Amino acid sequence: MSALERAIVDPQPVAGIEARSPVDGLNRRSVGFLDVLAQSVSAVAPSAAATTMPLLVAMVAGGATVWALLAAMLLALLVATTVNQFTRRIAATGSLYTFVAHGLGTTASFVTGVALLVGYGFVAMFALGGAGYYLAIVASRFWPALAGTVLVPVLLIVLMAAGCLYLLVRGIRVSTRATLLVECASVVIILGLVVALLVMQGPSLDWSVLNLAGAEPADFAVGAAIALTAFVGFESSATLGVEARRPYATIPRAVTWTVIGSGLLYLLAAFSQLVGFASVGGSITGSSSPVNDLSAAYGVDALGLLLDGGIAASFLACAIASITALVRVLFSMGREGLVTSAFGRSHPRHRTPYFAILVTVPVLTAALIGTILLAGGVWPAMQILIVGAAGGYITAYILTCVAAPVFLWRIGELTLWPLVRAAAATVLLSAVLVVYIGVEATSTRSAGVWVFLAVLAAGTAYAAVRHRRRPWLRNVVGIYDVPVTGDVLGTMGLEDRAAP
Repeated sequence: MSALERAIVDPQPVAGIEARSPVDGLNRRSVGFLDVLAQSVSAVAPSAAATTMPLLVAMVAGGATVWALLAAMLLALLVATTVNQFTRRIAATGSLYTFVAHGLGTTASFVTGVALLVGYGFVAMFALGGAGYYLAIVASRFWPALAGTVLVPVLLIVLMAAGCLYLLVRGIRVSTRATLLVECASVVIILGLVVALLVMQGPSLDWSVLNLAGAEPADFAVGAAIALTAFVGFESSATLGVEARRPYATIPRAVTWTVIGSGLLYLLAAFSQLVGFASVGGSITGSSSPVNDLSAAYGVDALGLLLDGGIAASFLACAIASITALVRVLFSMGREGLVTSAFGRSHPRHRTPYFAILVTVPVLTAALIGTILLAGGVWPAMQILIVGAAGGYITAYILTCVAAPVFLWRIGELTLWPLVRAAAATVLLSAVLVVYIGVEATSTRSAGVWVFLAVLAAGTAYAAVRHRRRPWLRNVVGIYDVPVTGDVLGTMGLEDRAAP
C-alpha cells in the first residue's frame, strides 16, 4: 500500500481545524464564476447606467464627456486592483467591512461597515425606484391615463419588492441566475441601440465629439467624479466569499472584469449618443431621455419601448444584487455581535440570511415610498438616493485603499506596486469625494448629501456605543471563512473518533 493510499484509508488527525466555520449557515462553496460575476455586474447595473450616465456627465463636462468616463474607469480599475489584495486572501461575507478590520482595526471597520450599508441600501432603493419609474412609463404607453400619477410606480415597487424578497430567501443561485438573465437581456438591447445608431451614421462618424477644446479642467474633474458613480458596486461579489466555489480566483476576476466590461459599454454608449445628437443638429444636454429621443429621431420608436423595459429590468437586477450584498454584511455583523444576533441566522433549508432579508426588504421599501412622497415623485427621490449611495460607496473605498497596504505589511507581503496603487487610489478617491460632495451640496440634489452625512454619523455613533458596551467586539470583528474538517484530508471523521 502506497503512502497516499494509507493516508486515504487511515488519515492522520490534523490539529487546529474546526468542524464549523465562523460564518457557517450559508450555502458554502455552492456558486460558480458566472453567479459571482452576475452579482457584481447586476450591482453596477451597466445597462441602466449606460443610458443615463452620459447625459449626467455631459451636463457638466461638455465635450470632455467620453474622456471623463474613461478617467472614471481607470480610477475604478485602480480601486478594484487594491480591493483584490484582500479578495485573493480573505473569503468573507462582510466584504470591505471585514477587509478594513484586518488592516485598520475595529474603529475604521465600523465606519466602513456603516458607509457600505448606506451605499448598498440607498442604491437598492434607487434601483427599485428606477424599476418602478420605467415600468410605469411602459404601462403609460399602452394606457395613457396612467401617466403622471405616483400611485402606479408605488404599486409596482411594492410588487417588485415582494418578488425580490421571495428570490433572496429561496437561495443565492436562484437570485444570481435571475439577475444574470435580466442583465444580459438588457445589455443586448442597449448594444442593439448603440450599433443601430453607429450604422446609421455610416462611414462618416463625427469624431469632433471627442475634441477637448474648450473643456475646463474643473468641469472635467466634476464630470469624472459623477462618472465614477456609474461603477459603484463592482466589489459586491466579495460578499459571496463564503458561497463561491473558488473565492480566491473567481471573486478577483469578477471584480476586475465588471469594471472593464461596464466601462467599455459606457464609453461606447456615450460616444454613440453624442454622435447621434450631433448628426441631427441637437445636443444631449437638451434631452431629458437621450436614448428615447434618439430612437424617435431615427424612426425606431419600437426600440424605445424595448429600452424602457430593458432599463427597468436592469434596475430590478441591481436592486436584487444590492440587497444580496447588504444582507450578507448584516449577517456578518450579526455573527460578530455588532448588531443583534438574529441577523446572523440562516434559513435551515435554503441556507440564506433570511432574518436579515425579512427585515431589510420591508424597511427599504417603506423608506423608498416615504422618500417618494416627500420628494414629490419617483425621479426626484432617485436623485436624492443616488447622491447618498455614491457618498457611502466612495467613503468605504477610501478606507479600504488605506487599509490594503497596512494589511499586506502585517502579513509580510507588502511590495512596491500595491503600495503605489493604493496610495494613488486613496488620494484620487478623496479628491473625488470632496468634489462630488461639494458640487452636490449646492445642487437640487443637496438633500442627498445631508441625508448621507446624517445616516453615516448616526450609524457610526451606534457602532461606537455598541463597542463601548461590548469591548470584546475588538477581538471578534472581521470574521471570515476558514477551512473546516470536511475540507481537509486527515480530519474526516475526527468527531466520530473523539466520541466515547
